[in-house]
Amino acid sequence: MDIQIKQLEYTVIFEPDEDGCYVAYVPALDNIATQGETLSEAKAMAKDLIQGYLQTFKKKGLPLPKENVSYKPRIEKLMVGVLK
Repeated sequence: MDIQIKQLEYTVIFEPDEDGCYVAYVPALDNIATQGETLSEAKAMAKDLIQGYLQTFKKKGLPLPKENVSYKPRIEKLMVGVLK
């Protein structure tokens, strides 16, 4: 039996939380999220989460969600003034 694997790529946003852990969000997949104690662990958890999420689509016979190729997250710092 020949097993074929389709490679897909999704944007994952990693944010540190107040406890020093990392939270990982996948915007293209309904903002599903997971976390890990380290960035490396959060990446591994995100891969597992994405694979499980996509397997659910496959089992239900639904098309796999695609990444929006125009989606490019930006992170910027903005200076704002506050009255003293």
